[in-house]
Amino acid sequence: MSDFTHLDEQGQPAMVNVGSKLSSLRIATARSIVEMPGEVMRHFANGEIQAPKGAVFQTAIIAGIMAAKQTGTLIPLCHPLGLDSCKIEISVNDEQQVVIDCTTQITAKTGIEMEALVGATIAALTVYDMCKAMSHDIVIKETKLMSKTGGKSDFSRAE
Repeated sequence: MSDFTHLDEQGQPAMVNVGSKLSSLRIATARSIVEMPGEVMRHFANGEIQAPKGAVFQTAIIAGIMAAKQTGTLIPLCHPLGLDSCKIEISVNDEQQVVIDCTTQITAKTGIEMEALVGATIAALTVYDMCKAMSHDIVIKETKLMSKTGGKSDFSRAE
C-alpha cells in the first residue's frame, strides 16, 4: 500500500503526517475548460458574459476563490490550509471555449494542488449554473493541473 499516500500499512484511510516536513513556497495552477454553445456566446461582450443571473465571470471568480479556501472541508484527508493567494483568470479562447485558470500560493509543509483544482472546478460549475437558463448544451470539458512548484518535485504541463 506504500504507493498510496493516503492509506496506512493496513490499507485504511489516513491523513499524511506533514509534521516533520519543512515549509516551502508552493504554487499550483489548475485549468478548467467550458465549451459554450453559440446561443450563450452571443451574450459575450466587453470581456464578460451577461446572463439572466448577472455577470458570469465575476461571479465565477468569487465562487472559485471561496471554494479553494474550503478545500480541506470538501475533500477527505486534505489538510486545511490558509491560502496566501488565490487568483482566478477567465478568458475565451479561439475555439469559443471559456478557459478558467486558478493559481494558488502558500508557504506551507504540504502542497496546494487540490486547492487550485477545486477553485477551477467550482468556477466552471458556476459558469454552467449562471448560463444554464440559456442552454443545457454547456459542457465542462476538462479540469487538469497545469503546474506546481515546491515540495518534493515540480510539475509543468504544456498548454
